[in-house]
Amino acid sequence: MKKNIEKLNEEISKLKQSGNLIIVEGKKDSIALKKLGFKNIAELSKKPLFQIIEDISSKNKECVILTDFDKKGKQLYKKLNSGLSTLGVKVDNRFRKFLQNNTRLSHIEGLDSYLNIK
Repeated sequence: MKKNIEKLNEEISKLKQSGNLIIVEGKKDSIALKKLGFKNIAELSKKPLFQIIEDISSKNKECVILTDFDKKGKQLYKKLNSGLSTLGVKVDNRFRKFLQNNTRLSHIEGLDSYLNIK
């Protein structure tokens, strides 16, 4: 477990250094990531998905999609990944895959408490 936390912290550091935009579902996810020191975060607002995809692709060459790992989150991930890739945005999946394979997290908003960060 301790080794996993260390590895998770390494992955978080790498992600922060990349400076890539991180796309999350909502406010709670955004707050959790801000507690971990992330700054470049986009919440999926009430705008239509195609509009969000166009906005992101017009300003970013690369991004990370951190939607939840529940059914709704996975569907959102597929739509975002497909739409952004089509418009030439590189989607970096390493952190998402790391979370899925090495933690029991199902919601991004739980990341800060998983690491015991207040």
